[in-house]
Amino acid sequence: MGYSARYHATSLIAVFLALAIGILIGAEFGGDALTSTRKNLEASLVNNLQDARSRTDELNGDLGRANEFADRVYPALTRDRLEGKRLAIVGLGGLPSQDISAVEGALAPTGAKLVGVGVVREPVDLNGLAGDLAKTRFADVKRNPDTLTALGVGVGRQLVRGGTLPELVRGHLFSRASGNFGALDGVIVVRNQPQDLGPVQRTTAGTLESGLLSGITATRTPATGVETSDADPSSVSFFQSNDLSSVDDVEMTAGQLALVFTMLGAEGSFGVKSSADRLLPDLLTQGP
Repeated sequence: MGYSARYHATSLIAVFLALAIGILIGAEFGGDALTSTRKNLEASLVNNLQDARSRTDELNGDLGRANEFADRVYPALTRDRLEGKRLAIVGLGGLPSQDISAVEGALAPTGAKLVGVGVVREPVDLNGLAGDLAKTRFADVKRNPDTLTALGVGVGRQLVRGGTLPELVRGHLFSRASGNFGALDGVIVVRNQPQDLGPVQRTTAGTLESGLLSGITATRTPATGVETSDADPSSVSFFQSNDLSSVDDVEMTAGQLALVFTMLGAEGSFGVKSSADRLLPDLLTQGP
């Protein structure tokens, strides 16, 4: 019994001693390995960082040259192409400042005149419109969706050709409006529906929007829906379903060029998103 106990005790001591020696050896050699690995990793990361910085500098150089080229070429391609044409912007629900800036930048060298800007109020003020239209054929606009559609068609047509209806409902149809509509040569549409619209409000707004665009396109006047490349959600499918050409990158030089040529009669969906047909229309397209 005593021998067995001493034997087991000696065995345990030997095991623990072996473990201790193994740990010491492992720590010594493992430490060297870890240090070497760390140094190699650090060197690799430094090289990768230097390569990335070099590549970034190259790309920034390429981008700078591309922007300089675009700045020089854009005016040459668009100068006076829309000379004397009267254009208007219609915002559906809202009109972000960056969209206005992009459109104004696109039109700057073209000779076009931006004569009117209107933002359709959403949610739609049916009570106010019903009051404005009490003595007209649109008197039941609050209760009858077909009447709301007909109102939209009438307003859209008269925004382009001229008429008294837009002025009659101006205060309740638009959240803001400036300039003068009528005798237009082109309409630029921006859609920016409020995200907090309820289901009924969204349906009502959609009914009025579709009516407006139907009236505008019925005049055969160029009409283009535009948005920026980061617009979320995108309205391109909405523009397409309402027979409008579209530009999904209006803040970019290519998008601004596409906008100008759609105002000359080019048709299609242009831009950088998957919904686009191609980047640019035929640059040789002539206005009618």
